Amino acid sequence: MRYPIAAVIGLAAAVPPGTQTSPDLGTATPIAGSWSYGAASDGSEATFASYGSPVQLWIRCARATRRVSIAKPAATAAPFLNIWTSAQTRNVPANFDPATGRITAELGAYDSLLDGLANSRGRVGFTTGPQPSLVLPAWPEIARVIEDCRA
Repeated sequence: MRYPIAAVIGLAAAVPPGTQTSPDLGTATPIAGSWSYGAASDGSEATFASYGSPVQLWIRCARATRRVSIAKPAATAAPFLNIWTSAQTRNVPANFDPATGRITAELGAYDSLLDGLANSRGRVGFTTGPQPSLVLPAWPEIARVIEDCRA
C-alpha cells in the first residue's frame, strides 16, 4: 500500500514549479455580468460585460464571409484561444491586435464548436496563454449571432 502513495507523491513533485494547470471549467462559477446583442454593419454581435466593467468578450458574425469571430482582451499575443463548452474543448488559432488589445479566433459558421457554445450547459470558458480563464454564463445571445451567420 505504501508504493501507490509514493508514486502519487512522486508524480505530483514532477510538475515543474511555475507550471500552470488548466482549471476545471466544468465546475467554475461564471462571472457576474450580462450579454447584449445587436446588429452590426456586416452582421451581428454579442458582447459580454461585467457590471461597471468594459466588454470582456465579443462574438461577431460577418455574414458576407460566414465567419464567426470570438475576441477577448489580452495583454500579449498567444497562438491560441482555448474555447471550452460542456460538450467540447478546442484550441483555436488566434491573432493578437496590439492596437485594440484583443486576441481573436475565427470559425466557419458551421463549425461544431459553435454548436457547443450555443448549447453549453450553464457556462462557457475562454483561456489565452497565462491569463486567467474567462468563464461566462451561456445565454441565448451567443446562439443568435451564430444563427445570423448561418441564415
